[in-house]
Amino acid sequence: ADDKYTDKYDKINLQEILENKRLLESYMDCVLGKGKCTPEGKELKDHLQEALETGCEKCTEAQEKGAETSIEYLIKNELEIWKELTAHFDPDGKWRKKYEDRAKAKGIVIPE
Repeated sequence: ADDKYTDKYDKINLQEILENKRLLESYMDCVLGKGKCTPEGKELKDHLQEALETGCEKCTEAQEKGAETSIEYLIKNELEIWKELTAHFDPDGKWRKKYEDRAKAKGIVIPE
């Protein structure tokens, strides 16, 4: 499992973070380079771009599920945060195109 990201944070309560605006914004500031990072936030920030570019190939099953949960939640409930993330990590929209079909297959509609 050397080719996987650490599973140290796989048990984190993702729902609690997503549903707590203060916590969510703190994580977003971290990954966007606008604020301090918790150890798990730093782990996310360090690997997010690579995970995006490789289709999450080093992700554990829990991390893949977490990514799907997070994307779906942000699109449905925190569109401004979603837009800020996509502008930062996918300014040209090339990853969006790659993942759109995958998202649709899971019932997630990625907004324009």
